[in-house]
Amino acid sequence: MPVARTAVLLAAATALASARLHAQHAGHVMVDTGTTPRSTMHVMAQAIPLFTRAAPTAGGSTGSQLAVSQALVMARLGFWHDRGAIATTLDAEGFTIPNGEFDTGAYGEGFVDRRHPHTYVHELMVTGRGVIGAASWSAAGGRGFAPFGTDDPMMRPLEKFPVNHHLSQILERLAAIGALRLGPAMLEAAVFGGDEPTHPASVPRLDRFGDSWSVRGTVLPTHATELQASYARVASPEDVTGAGLGQRKRSISARYIAPGGGRYVLAEWAKTVEHDASRNEDAFGYESALVEGAVRAGPLGIALRLEQSERPEESRLAEPFRTPRPASDLSINGITQWRVATLQLAAPGTSFHRVSSVPFMELARLWADARDARSVATPDRLYGTSRLWMLTAGVRLRAGDAHARMGRYGVADIDGPAIGTLASGTVSPHAH
Repeated sequence: MPVARTAVLLAAATALASARLHAQHAGHVMVDTGTTPRSTMHVMAQAIPLFTRAAPTAGGSTGSQLAVSQALVMARLGFWHDRGAIATTLDAEGFTIPNGEFDTGAYGEGFVDRRHPHTYVHELMVTGRGVIGAASWSAAGGRGFAPFGTDDPMMRPLEKFPVNHHLSQILERLAAIGALRLGPAMLEAAVFGGDEPTHPASVPRLDRFGDSWSVRGTVLPTHATELQASYARVASPEDVTGAGLGQRKRSISARYIAPGGGRYVLAEWAKTVEHDASRNEDAFGYESALVEGAVRAGPLGIALRLEQSERPEESRLAEPFRTPRPASDLSINGITQWRVATLQLAAPGTSFHRVSSVPFMELARLWADARDARSVATPDRLYGTSRLWMLTAGVRLRAGDAHARMGRYGVADIDGPAIGTLASGTVSPHAH
Protein backbone atom coordinates (compact mmCIF):
# COMPACT_ATOMS: atom_id res chain seq x y z
CA MET A 1 0.00 0.00 0.00
CA PRO A 2 2.27 2.81 -1.22
CA VAL A 3 -0.25 5.54 -0.31
CA ALA A 4 -0.45 4.35 3.30
CA ARG A 5 3.33 4.11 3.62
CA THR A 6 3.72 7.60 2.15
CA ALA A 7 1.22 8.96 4.69
CA VAL A 8 3.19 7.45 7.56
CA LEU A 9 6.49 8.84 6.27
CA LEU A 10 5.00 12.32 5.83
CA ALA A 11 3.51 12.23 9.31
CA ALA A 12 6.83 11.07 10.75
CA ALA A 13 8.60 13.98 9.07
CA THR A 14 5.99 16.37 10.47
CA ALA A 15 6.49 14.99 13.97
CA LEU A 16 10.25 15.45 13.75
CA ALA A 17 9.94 18.95 12.33
CA SER A 18 7.67 19.96 15.23
CA ALA A 19 10.29 19.10 17.84
CA ARG A 20 12.85 21.47 19.28
CA LEU A 21 16.27 20.58 18.03
CA HIS A 22 18.24 20.05 21.19
CA ALA A 23 20.34 17.19 22.46
CA GLN A 24 18.71 14.18 24.08
CA HIS A 25 19.34 13.86 27.80
CA ALA A 26 20.96 10.80 29.25
CA GLY A 27 17.75 9.59 30.94
CA HIS A 28 18.25 6.33 32.83
CA VAL A 29 21.72 5.66 31.46
CA MET A 30 23.53 6.10 34.79
CA VAL A 31 22.38 5.26 38.30
CA ASP A 32 23.70 7.68 40.91
CA THR A 33 23.10 6.03 44.27
CA GLY A 34 24.06 9.25 46.00
CA THR A 35 21.07 11.14 44.60
CA THR A 36 18.61 8.37 43.71
CA PRO A 37 16.13 7.48 46.49
CA ARG A 38 16.54 4.03 48.01
CA SER A 39 13.05 3.13 46.83
CA THR A 40 10.25 4.74 44.82
CA MET A 41 6.65 3.84 44.07
CA HIS A 42 4.11 5.10 41.54
CA VAL A 43 0.54 3.79 41.73
CA MET A 44 -2.46 4.60 39.56
CA ALA A 45 -5.98 3.21 39.42
CA GLN A 46 -8.37 4.00 36.60
CA ALA A 47 -11.73 3.07 35.13
CA ILE A 48 -13.78 4.41 32.22
CA PRO A 49 -17.57 4.13 32.53
CA LEU A 50 -18.90 4.60 29.00
CA PHE A 51 -21.79 4.27 26.58
CA THR A 52 -21.24 3.06 23.01
CA ARG A 53 -23.63 3.12 20.07
CA ALA A 54 -22.55 1.16 16.98
CA ALA A 55 -24.58 1.58 13.78
CA PRO A 56 -24.54 -1.08 12.57
CA THR A 57 -22.52 -3.78 14.30
CA ALA A 58 -22.06 -7.52 13.71
CA GLY A 59 -25.25 -9.06 12.35
CA GLY A 60 -26.34 -5.83 10.70
CA SER A 61 -28.29 -4.37 13.62
CA THR A 62 -27.58 -1.23 15.63
CA GLY A 63 -26.16 -2.04 19.06
CA SER A 64 -25.71 -0.14 22.31
CA GLN A 65 -23.63 -0.96 25.36
CA LEU A 66 -23.10 0.44 28.85
CA ALA A 67 -19.80 -0.78 30.25
CA VAL A 68 -16.82 -0.04 32.46
CA SER A 69 -13.64 -0.29 30.41
CA GLN A 70 -9.96 -0.22 31.37
CA ALA A 71 -10.65 -0.97 35.03
CA LEU A 72 -7.13 -1.49 36.33
CA VAL A 73 -4.45 -0.73 38.88
CA MET A 74 -0.90 0.01 37.70
CA ALA A 75 2.08 0.14 40.02
CA ARG A 76 5.81 0.56 39.63
CA LEU A 77 8.13 -0.11 42.57
CA GLY A 78 11.76 0.93 42.27
CA PHE A 79 14.23 -0.43 44.81
CA TRP A 80 17.96 -0.65 45.50
CA HIS A 81 18.39 2.96 44.34
CA ASP A 82 16.35 2.21 41.19
CA ARG A 83 18.64 -0.61 40.09
CA GLY A 84 15.69 -2.96 40.51
CA ALA A 85 12.02 -2.51 39.65
CA ILE A 86 8.72 -4.36 39.69
CA ALA A 87 6.03 -3.28 37.22
CA THR A 88 2.54 -4.68 37.57
CA THR A 89 -0.87 -4.05 36.05
CA LEU A 90 -3.91 -5.80 37.49
CA ASP A 91 -6.97 -5.65 35.24
CA ALA A 92 -10.62 -6.22 36.18
CA GLU A 93 -12.08 -6.26 32.66
CA GLY A 94 -12.83 -9.96 33.02
CA PHE A 95 -15.54 -8.82 35.44
CA THR A 96 -16.57 -5.49 33.88
CA ILE A 97 -16.60 -6.48 30.18
CA PRO A 98 -16.56 -10.31 30.16
CA ASN A 99 -18.18 -10.33 26.71
CA GLY A 100 -15.93 -7.60 25.33
CA GLU A 101 -16.34 -3.89 24.61
CA PHE A 102 -18.14 -2.66 21.50
CA ASP A 103 -15.39 -1.65 19.08
CA THR A 104 -16.35 -2.15 15.44
CA GLY A 105 -13.41 -3.41 13.40
CA ALA A 106 -11.44 -4.67 16.40
CA TYR A 107 -10.42 -8.31 16.65
CA GLY A 108 -8.17 -10.64 18.62
CA GLU A 109 -8.18 -13.43 21.22
CA GLY A 110 -11.40 -14.91 19.90
CA PHE A 111 -13.33 -11.61 19.76
CA VAL A 112 -14.40 -9.66 16.69
CA ASP A 113 -16.07 -6.23 16.55
CA ARG A 114 -15.58 -6.17 20.31
CA ARG A 115 -12.32 -5.49 22.09
CA HIS A 116 -11.40 -8.46 24.28
CA PRO A 117 -11.02 -8.12 28.06
CA HIS A 118 -7.42 -8.21 29.23
CA THR A 119 -6.14 -10.85 31.62
CA TYR A 120 -6.42 -10.26 35.35
CA VAL A 121 -2.62 -10.15 35.59
CA HIS A 122 -2.00 -8.00 32.55
CA GLU A 123 1.61 -7.28 33.49
CA LEU A 124 4.04 -8.49 36.18
CA MET A 125 7.67 -7.84 35.30
CA VAL A 126 10.78 -7.77 37.48
CA THR A 127 13.74 -5.75 36.17
CA GLY A 128 17.36 -5.26 37.16
CA ARG A 129 19.80 -2.80 35.63
CA GLY A 130 23.46 -1.91 35.65
CA VAL A 131 26.22 0.02 33.87
CA ILE A 132 29.01 -1.09 31.53
CA GLY A 133 31.32 1.82 30.74
CA ALA A 134 29.31 4.50 28.95
CA ALA A 135 26.41 2.12 28.32
CA SER A 136 23.70 0.80 30.60
CA TRP A 137 21.93 -2.55 30.50
CA SER A 138 18.87 -4.19 31.97
CA ALA A 139 17.28 -7.61 32.17
CA ALA A 140 13.58 -8.19 32.76
CA GLY A 141 11.43 -11.26 33.20
CA GLY A 142 7.80 -12.11 33.85
CA ARG A 143 4.50 -11.55 32.10
CA GLY A 144 4.17 -8.42 30.02
CA PHE A 145 4.89 -6.84 26.67
CA ALA A 146 7.42 -8.22 24.22
CA PRO A 147 9.65 -5.47 22.77
CA PHE A 148 7.74 -4.86 19.58
CA GLY A 149 5.80 -1.98 18.08
CA THR A 150 4.21 0.98 19.78
CA ASP A 151 2.67 1.83 23.15
CA ASP A 152 -0.40 0.00 24.38
CA PRO A 153 -3.53 1.96 23.35
CA MET A 154 -4.54 2.35 27.01
CA MET A 155 -1.79 4.98 27.33
CA ARG A 156 -2.88 6.82 24.17
CA PRO A 157 -5.58 9.49 23.72
CA LEU A 158 -8.47 7.61 22.04
CA GLU A 159 -10.59 5.32 24.21
CA LYS A 160 -11.49 2.87 21.44
CA PHE A 161 -8.62 0.61 20.45
CA PRO A 162 -7.47 0.75 16.82
CA VAL A 163 -8.11 -2.14 14.46
CA ASN A 164 -4.35 -2.80 14.37
CA HIS A 165 -3.92 -3.58 18.08
CA HIS A 166 -2.78 -7.16 17.44
CA LEU A 167 -0.66 -6.09 14.46
CA SER A 168 1.22 -3.44 16.45
CA GLN A 169 1.66 -4.87 19.96
CA ILE A 170 2.54 -8.25 21.49
CA LEU A 171 1.13 -8.35 25.01
CA GLU A 172 0.53 -10.60 28.00
CA ARG A 173 3.38 -12.99 27.18
CA LEU A 174 5.80 -14.83 29.45
CA ALA A 175 9.01 -13.09 28.39
CA ALA A 176 12.70 -12.63 29.16
CA ILE A 177 13.98 -9.29 27.87
CA GLY A 178 17.46 -7.83 27.61
CA ALA A 179 18.12 -4.18 26.79
CA LEU A 180 21.20 -2.06 26.12
CA ARG A 181 21.30 1.74 26.02
CA LEU A 182 24.07 4.05 24.83
CA GLY A 183 23.15 7.72 24.88
CA PRO A 184 20.00 8.23 22.80
CA ALA A 185 20.04 4.72 21.27
CA MET A 186 18.41 1.61 22.72
CA LEU A 187 18.29 -2.01 21.62
CA GLU A 188 15.96 -4.62 23.12
CA ALA A 189 15.73 -8.35 22.44
CA ALA A 190 13.43 -10.95 23.94
CA VAL A 191 12.41 -14.57 23.90
CA PHE A 192 8.86 -15.36 24.95
CA GLY A 193 5.97 -17.77 24.61
CA GLY A 194 3.88 -17.24 21.51
CA ASP A 195 0.56 -18.32 23.02
CA GLU A 196 -1.92 -15.49 23.50
CA PRO A 197 -4.57 -15.65 26.24
CA THR A 198 -7.95 -17.26 25.60
CA HIS A 199 -9.64 -16.03 28.81
CA PRO A 200 -9.02 -13.31 31.42
CA ALA A 201 -7.82 -16.02 33.81
CA SER A 202 -5.41 -17.54 31.27
CA VAL A 203 -1.81 -18.05 32.36
CA PRO A 204 1.09 -18.54 29.93
CA ARG A 205 2.03 -22.13 29.14
CA LEU A 206 5.52 -22.87 30.40
CA ASP A 207 6.12 -25.39 27.60
CA ARG A 208 5.65 -22.58 25.05
CA PHE A 209 8.24 -20.26 26.59
CA GLY A 210 11.09 -19.52 24.19
CA ASP A 211 9.33 -20.51 20.97
CA SER A 212 9.11 -16.85 19.85
CA TRP A 213 11.41 -13.84 19.77
CA SER A 214 11.50 -10.14 18.97
CA VAL A 215 13.96 -7.27 18.67
CA ARG A 216 13.35 -3.51 18.80
CA GLY A 217 15.64 -0.56 18.17
CA THR A 218 14.79 2.95 19.35
CA VAL A 219 16.57 6.26 18.76
CA LEU A 220 15.74 9.51 20.58
CA PRO A 221 16.88 12.36 18.29
CA THR A 222 15.58 15.01 20.74
CA HIS A 223 13.91 15.27 24.14
CA ALA A 224 10.52 15.14 22.45
CA THR A 225 10.89 12.64 19.60
CA GLU A 226 11.59 8.96 19.14
CA LEU A 227 11.98 6.62 16.19
CA GLN A 228 11.31 2.89 16.53
CA ALA A 229 11.73 -0.19 14.35
CA SER A 230 11.05 -3.76 15.41
CA TYR A 231 10.72 -7.32 14.14
CA ALA A 232 9.19 -10.42 15.70
CA ARG A 233 8.58 -14.08 14.98
CA VAL A 234 5.64 -15.40 16.97
CA ALA A 235 4.86 -19.12 17.01
CA SER A 236 1.20 -20.16 16.82
CA PRO A 237 -0.36 -17.28 18.80
CA GLU A 238 -3.95 -18.40 18.16
CA ASP A 239 -3.51 -22.08 19.08
CA VAL A 240 -2.10 -22.72 22.55
CA THR A 241 -1.02 -26.23 21.53
CA GLY A 242 1.43 -24.72 19.02
CA ALA A 243 -0.24 -26.24 15.96
CA GLY A 244 -1.40 -22.98 14.38
CA LEU A 245 0.17 -20.62 11.88
CA GLY A 246 3.12 -18.54 13.02
CA GLN A 247 3.47 -14.80 12.52
CA ARG A 248 6.30 -12.67 11.15
CA LYS A 249 5.77 -9.10 12.25
CA ARG A 250 7.35 -5.74 11.37
CA SER A 251 6.77 -2.28 12.79
CA ILE A 252 8.19 1.22 12.33
CA SER A 253 7.00 4.38 14.04
CA ALA A 254 7.78 7.98 14.93
CA ARG A 255 6.47 9.70 18.04
CA TYR A 256 6.51 13.31 19.24
CA ILE A 257 5.27 14.70 22.53
CA ALA A 258 5.80 18.29 23.62
CA PRO A 259 7.16 19.13 27.08
CA GLY A 260 4.18 19.05 29.40
CA GLY A 261 2.25 16.73 27.08
CA GLY A 262 0.15 19.44 25.43
CA ARG A 263 0.87 18.23 21.88
CA TYR A 264 1.31 14.63 20.73
CA VAL A 265 1.73 12.88 17.35
CA LEU A 266 2.25 9.20 16.51
CA ALA A 267 2.73 7.70 13.06
CA GLU A 268 3.16 3.96 12.60
CA TRP A 269 3.26 1.27 9.95
CA ALA A 270 2.99 -2.43 10.74
CA LYS A 271 2.67 -5.66 8.83
CA THR A 272 1.97 -9.20 9.99
CA VAL A 273 2.46 -12.21 7.72
CA GLU A 274 1.01 -15.54 8.81
CA HIS A 275 3.49 -18.31 8.01
CA ASP A 276 2.93 -22.03 7.59
CA ALA A 277 6.11 -23.59 9.00
CA SER A 278 5.16 -27.10 7.86
CA ARG A 279 5.23 -25.94 4.24
CA ASN A 280 7.71 -23.11 4.78
CA GLU A 281 5.46 -20.67 2.97
CA ASP A 282 3.54 -17.51 3.76
CA ALA A 283 -0.23 -17.89 3.98
CA PHE A 284 -1.82 -14.47 4.57
CA GLY A 285 -0.64 -10.92 5.22
CA TYR A 286 -2.21 -7.90 6.91
CA GLU A 287 -0.88 -4.35 6.75
CA SER A 288 -1.65 -1.22 8.75
CA ALA A 289 -0.88 2.49 8.66
CA LEU A 290 -1.99 4.81 11.44
CA VAL A 291 -1.56 8.47 12.34
CA GLU A 292 -2.95 9.98 15.53
CA GLY A 293 -2.49 13.20 17.42
CA ALA A 294 -3.79 15.12 20.41
CA VAL A 295 -3.64 18.74 21.51
CA ARG A 296 -4.88 20.88 24.38
CA ALA A 297 -6.93 23.77 22.98
CA GLY A 298 -7.60 25.98 25.97
CA PRO A 299 -9.72 23.95 28.40
CA LEU A 300 -10.57 21.31 25.78
CA GLY A 301 -8.68 18.26 24.62
CA ILE A 302 -8.88 17.28 20.95
CA ALA A 303 -7.64 13.97 19.56
CA LEU A 304 -7.83 12.53 16.05
CA ARG A 305 -6.86 9.14 14.66
CA LEU A 306 -6.73 8.11 11.00
CA GLU A 307 -6.18 4.43 10.34
CA GLN A 308 -6.09 2.01 7.44
CA SER A 309 -5.74 -1.59 8.58
CA GLU A 310 -6.49 -5.06 7.28
CA ARG A 311 -8.31 -7.70 9.32
CA PRO A 312 -8.66 -11.43 8.71
CA GLU A 313 -12.24 -12.69 8.59
CA GLU A 314 -12.56 -15.98 10.45
CA SER A 315 -15.60 -18.21 10.87
CA ARG A 316 -17.84 -16.84 13.60
CA LEU A 317 -19.68 -18.77 16.25
CA ALA A 318 -23.45 -18.52 16.81
CA GLU A 319 -22.49 -15.48 18.87
CA PRO A 320 -21.53 -13.08 16.04
CA PHE A 321 -18.85 -11.35 18.14
CA ARG A 322 -16.84 -14.53 18.76
CA THR A 323 -14.57 -16.78 16.71
CA PRO A 324 -13.42 -20.28 17.73
CA ARG A 325 -10.15 -20.67 19.63
CA PRO A 326 -8.28 -22.62 18.49
CA ALA A 327 -9.49 -22.14 14.93
CA SER A 328 -11.20 -25.12 13.34
CA ASP A 329 -8.76 -24.96 10.41
CA LEU A 330 -5.94 -22.80 9.03
CA SER A 331 -8.07 -20.98 6.45
CA ILE A 332 -9.86 -17.63 6.58
CA ASN A 333 -13.04 -16.37 4.91
CA GLY A 334 -11.54 -13.17 3.58
CA ILE A 335 -9.62 -10.02 4.44
CA THR A 336 -11.35 -6.72 5.18
CA GLN A 337 -9.62 -3.39 4.74
CA TRP A 338 -10.80 -0.90 7.35
CA ARG A 339 -10.41 2.86 7.04
CA VAL A 340 -11.35 4.62 10.25
CA ALA A 341 -11.44 8.28 11.25
CA THR A 342 -12.01 8.85 14.97
CA LEU A 343 -12.40 12.26 16.62
CA GLN A 344 -12.43 12.80 20.37
CA LEU A 345 -13.37 15.90 22.35
CA ALA A 346 -12.45 15.92 26.04
CA ALA A 347 -14.03 18.40 28.44
CA PRO A 348 -12.03 20.15 31.17
CA GLY A 349 -11.09 17.68 33.88
CA THR A 350 -11.86 18.05 37.55
CA SER A 351 -9.76 16.88 40.50
CA PHE A 352 -10.51 16.19 44.15
CA HIS A 353 -7.39 15.41 46.15
CA ARG A 354 -5.73 12.72 43.98
CA VAL A 355 -8.87 11.61 42.14
CA SER A 356 -9.58 13.13 38.72
CA SER A 357 -12.28 12.81 36.08
CA VAL A 358 -12.19 13.77 32.40
CA PRO A 359 -15.47 13.54 30.42
CA PHE A 360 -15.10 12.84 26.69
CA MET A 361 -16.99 11.98 23.53
CA GLU A 362 -15.71 10.07 20.49
CA LEU A 363 -17.20 9.77 17.02
CA ALA A 364 -15.84 7.25 14.53
CA ARG A 365 -16.66 6.89 10.84
CA LEU A 366 -15.66 3.53 9.37
CA TRP A 367 -15.34 2.36 5.78
CA ALA A 368 -14.98 -1.41 5.29
CA ASP A 369 -14.16 -3.08 1.98
CA ALA A 370 -13.25 -6.63 0.98
CA ARG A 371 -9.59 -6.63 -0.02
CA ASP A 372 -9.91 -9.76 -2.15
CA ALA A 373 -12.69 -10.47 -4.66
CA ARG A 374 -12.68 -14.09 -3.43
CA SER A 375 -13.70 -13.04 0.10
CA VAL A 376 -16.76 -14.87 1.39
CA ALA A 377 -17.24 -12.79 4.55
CA THR A 378 -17.70 -9.34 2.99
CA PRO A 379 -18.82 -6.21 4.88
CA ASP A 380 -22.18 -6.23 3.07
CA ARG A 381 -22.83 -9.77 4.30
CA LEU A 382 -21.57 -9.14 7.83
CA TYR A 383 -23.12 -5.72 8.44
CA GLY A 384 -25.52 -5.05 5.57
CA THR A 385 -23.38 -2.07 4.55
CA SER A 386 -19.77 -1.01 4.15
CA ARG A 387 -20.19 2.38 5.84
CA LEU A 388 -20.52 2.39 9.62
CA TRP A 389 -20.63 4.77 12.59
CA MET A 390 -19.66 4.46 16.24
CA LEU A 391 -20.37 6.97 19.03
CA THR A 392 -18.81 6.72 22.49
CA ALA A 393 -19.32 8.93 25.54
CA GLY A 394 -17.65 8.35 28.88
CA VAL A 395 -15.58 9.63 31.79
CA ARG A 396 -11.96 8.76 32.53
CA LEU A 397 -11.68 8.28 36.28
CA ARG A 398 -8.20 8.12 37.79
CA ALA A 399 -6.73 7.96 41.26
CA GLY A 400 -3.03 8.74 41.58
CA ASP A 401 -0.44 9.94 39.11
CA ALA A 402 -1.05 9.39 35.40
CA HIS A 403 1.49 6.98 33.93
CA ALA A 404 2.97 8.15 30.66
CA ARG A 405 3.95 4.92 28.87
CA MET A 406 3.28 1.20 28.91
CA GLY A 407 5.25 -1.71 27.52
CA ARG A 408 8.92 -0.83 28.06
CA TYR A 409 11.18 -2.02 30.85
CA GLY A 410 14.56 -1.22 32.37
CA VAL A 411 16.87 1.06 30.40
CA ALA A 412 14.35 1.03 27.54
CA ASP A 413 11.97 3.09 29.71
CA ILE A 414 11.58 6.53 28.15
CA ASP A 415 10.89 9.40 30.52
CA GLY A 416 8.40 12.03 29.48
CA PRO A 417 4.99 13.48 30.24
CA ALA A 418 1.64 11.77 29.90
CA ILE A 419 -0.44 12.86 26.91
CA GLY A 420 -2.18 16.04 28.02
CA THR A 421 -5.69 15.06 26.92
CA LEU A 422 -5.52 12.04 29.27
CA ALA A 423 -4.29 13.81 32.37
CA SER A 424 -6.01 15.99 34.91
CA GLY A 425 -3.99 16.55 38.04
CA THR A 426 -0.55 15.14 38.74
CA VAL A 427 1.48 13.30 36.14
CA SER A 428 4.23 10.74 36.62
CA PRO A 429 7.06 11.21 34.09
CA HIS A 430 7.93 7.53 34.21
CA ALA A 431 7.20 4.90 31.64
CA HIS A 432 5.46 1.82 32.88
